[in-house]
Amino acid sequence: MTRSTKEYIEHVLALLEPINAISAGKFFGGHGVSCNSVQFAMIVGNSLFFVVDDSTRNKYIEMGTGCFWYTKKTGKVNVKKYHEVPGVLFDEPDTFLEWAIESVKIAKKLSKKKSFS
Repeated sequence: MTRSTKEYIEHVLALLEPINAISAGKFFGGHGVSCNSVQFAMIVGNSLFFVVDDSTRNKYIEMGTGCFWYTKKTGKVNVKKYHEVPGVLFDEPDTFLEWAIESVKIAKKLSKKKSFS
């Protein structure tokens, strides 16, 4: 797995700056990105993944990106909760922020469900 570059992490955080209470920290082999302590994104290598749900997953797929995955001894594991952010959004800051805010809302909703389970 390729390490995330400092420049890539800084670029992502700069794009997310208009959203209040954003923080990033090391998370397994990458970096977790949180809003008000709820993780909604992760950076692995120089790829950004947002939290998705059934209502948003297809738009990522339609843009040609896939879910986060890793391999272990038993094979490939797909983590469908996280989908890669399409590269074109990095050139469209307003759309990037819309997708990020949507991901924050989904992550918060999923976090609330998890805390009541």
